[in-house]
Amino acid sequence: MASRSWTGGSDELDLERTLEVIGGEPFPEGDDLIVRERVRQARAVVLVVDLSGSMKGERVRTAAAAVGALAGELARDRLAVVAFWSDAAVLVRLGEPAEPLAILDLLLRVPAQGLTNVGFALEVAARQLAGVQPRDARVLLLSDCVHNAGPDPRLTAARLPRLDVLLDTSGEQDVELARDLARLSHGRVRPVRDHRDVAVALRGLFVD
Repeated sequence: MASRSWTGGSDELDLERTLEVIGGEPFPEGDDLIVRERVRQARAVVLVVDLSGSMKGERVRTAAAAVGALAGELARDRLAVVAFWSDAAVLVRLGEPAEPLAILDLLLRVPAQGLTNVGFALEVAARQLAGVQPRDARVLLLSDCVHNAGPDPRLTAARLPRLDVLLDTSGEQDVELARDLARLSHGRVRPVRDHRDVAVALRGLFVD
């Protein structure tokens, strides 16, 4: 909540601040009234996209849809994008300009390859969120969660402020791991079978 001059958008009067402003004013103006308004803090979101060998064909289109939908959803927020396989690469750092078409171009330049090291990708995402207040920070993982390289990703997920999972169900998937990752980091799981499911799934995750 923040106190600011009344502009017609709030009816919760901040009486103490208003009395301070109009003290001694014989004819107060409308903007001398101080009201309380709810101000949404800018969020910091890291999109972590699985580009391992199992993520091909329709799954690449799903990843592209996630980038486009998320960039639209977070127009007033900060977005970072991490692509991963057995390794990981930061395509867009938090706070950098995040034009959807430019992100898609970078994403499509990374060939689907290697194993699926979810834990390392989440560590990279956590480093992007360093210094961000936990209430404003979250990670969004798009993956089939078929983790087959590196340490157990549950250890890293438990240290994240929030992790939501877009679970790709178009092929093999590990539902149990996806649920564990979300549960340990106070997030949720939303299944997506193809690119048409992405926008609805994202709206469900960002309602709160």
